[in-house]
Amino acid sequence: MKFTRAYVSSSVCTPSRYSFLTGRFAGNSHSKLYPEAVGGKENQGLPNFNVALERDNMNVGNVLREAGYTTGFVGKFHLTSKLDFPEFYKGKDKWLDIPKDAKPGSETSAQFKHNERWMRRYLATLGFSWTKNVYPENVHQPYSMHNPEWTTVASLEFIEENKDGPFYLHLCSTLLHGPDKSWRKSMDHPLITGEGEARSLPEVMTPRAELLKTIADKGFDPDSHVAGEAWIDDSLGAILRKLKELGIDDNTLVIFAPDHGRDGKASLFSHGACQVPMIMRWPKGITAGQVCDELVQNIDLVPTFFELGQVEKPESYRIDGQSLTPLFKNGKANNWRNHLYLEMGTARATVTKDWSYIAVRYTKEQIAAIKKASPQNLPRAMSYIGRMGIGVRGADRSGFFDEDQLYDLTRDPKEMKNLAYKKAQATRIKELRDLMQQDLEVIGRPFGEFIPSGNAAEPGQIDKQIEIVKQLDIRGKKVTVPSALKGKVRVTDEPTPDDKAKRKAKRDGLLGS
Repeated sequence: MKFTRAYVSSSVCTPSRYSFLTGRFAGNSHSKLYPEAVGGKENQGLPNFNVALERDNMNVGNVLREAGYTTGFVGKFHLTSKLDFPEFYKGKDKWLDIPKDAKPGSETSAQFKHNERWMRRYLATLGFSWTKNVYPENVHQPYSMHNPEWTTVASLEFIEENKDGPFYLHLCSTLLHGPDKSWRKSMDHPLITGEGEARSLPEVMTPRAELLKTIADKGFDPDSHVAGEAWIDDSLGAILRKLKELGIDDNTLVIFAPDHGRDGKASLFSHGACQVPMIMRWPKGITAGQVCDELVQNIDLVPTFFELGQVEKPESYRIDGQSLTPLFKNGKANNWRNHLYLEMGTARATVTKDWSYIAVRYTKEQIAAIKKASPQNLPRAMSYIGRMGIGVRGADRSGFFDEDQLYDLTRDPKEMKNLAYKKAQATRIKELRDLMQQDLEVIGRPFGEFIPSGNAAEPGQIDKQIEIVKQLDIRGKKVTVPSALKGKVRVTDEPTPDDKAKRKAKRDGLLGS
C-alpha cells in the first residue's frame, strides 16, 4: 500500500524519530531535556533537537518486548539525554566526546567503537532486546561516511536469529542524510563504519561498483543523487530477500518511511519537509497494489503496532496517534481524521487535504533578541529552530518568515504563494485556526495568542524585521545583506501610527474585519 498523504510530525530528525518510537508529538516529550530547554508547562514549547526518550520507557521497543516480542534497533538513534541518564556519562564506560578534528587511526577508531558499545547499553536500558551497529548521532569526522552494508548486515542477523518468534526491528539508515555528494563519496570508502575503520565489507548487498554500473546502464548519472537513492533501495531489497528466504515475508509487516524531507527541512511546509513517501508491505494483511490518500502521520505507527501485536498499552503511556489498521482493507476508513497537526520550534501547522495553515509565534525572549539583531543576524534569530543551515532551508519560499501563512495545496503544491492576508480567505483561516486551537489545547502549552500565558507573545511585533529579512540573500549559512540595508545595525524603532494602521489592515485580512 502506497500512502500518498503521509506526514511526519516534525521536519528534523530528533523530534521526528521521537514520534516514530513513541507515537507522541515531540512537544509532549516529558524527558528532563525538554523542560530544561524550554521551561515548564507554563512556557511555550519549542520542539526541535531538545527531546529524548524518557526514563519511564514508554516507547515501542520496551512495550512490545514486555508483550513477548524480541525488539531490535539498528542504525541511527540521535535521542540520548545526559539529564535523563546521567549514569551513562560517568565512569570508565562513559560516553566519549570525540573532537571533530580528530585524526583517523586506531586510537580514534577505538573511541568510535567504544561509543557504539555505549549506545547498545543505552538502548538496552530503554527496553530494546537486541541492538547492534548503532550510530548514536549523525556521522561525523573523521569517519563521516555512510555504510548501509554495515547496518544491513546487523538487520539480517537479527531477522535470522528471531525468525521463529514475533519480532520488531527498528532500522534507521543514515541515508539519505547529508548532501547528495556525500552519498556518492561514501561509496569510495567501504571500510568506514560507525565503529570507525573496519577490516572488510560484508557481502550482503550488490557490490558498489556493480550498482553504479547499473545506474549508468539505466540512463542515470551515477554521480548524482540517484546513487544514494539506489543504495538505500538495495539495502531494503536485501532485507526483503532474507524474509522471503526464511519463509516469513507473507506475515511480516515492512514499512518504508523517511524521518523528513530534505528541501524544506526544519520548516512546516508539506513539500520537501513534512510530507514524506511511505510504503507498507504485508501480504497476509494488506492486498498489494493499493493506494491510500488519507492523512496519516508517523505518530500513527506505534498504535498500529500495538494493535497488531495485541498489546495492552500501559495506563500511563500517552499516544497522540491512531491505528492505521482500518485503512489496510482498501485505503479508506469511516470518520478518518480531517486534518493533521505539525510542530517545529516556533511554528505550528494545521494541514487538511487541500490547505495548509502555518503559524509562527516567537516567545517574548525571542522577540527581544530579534529586535536587537542586525540584518546579518536576523535569519538565525528568526529561524524556527534558531540556527542557520538547515534552519533556513525553507527561506527560498517568500512566506517562510511570515507569522501567518496559508497555502492552497491543490493549486500551489510547492507552497510558493502565501494567501493568509487575503480578505477572501478570512473564513478559511478562521476554520483552520479553530482546528489548531483544539490541538494546542490538548497539548496544553501556551502558544502566541492561541493560548496566551507564560512567555508566549502576540504576533505583529516584528513586522519591520520580517520586511528586512525577506530582502536578504540567504544561502545555507551565508547571508548577503543588500547595500541599502548595510547601514542599519538593528531595527528597534517604536511603531508609528502608520505602522499600526498597516498592521491592523494586515490582521483584518487574516481574521476578517
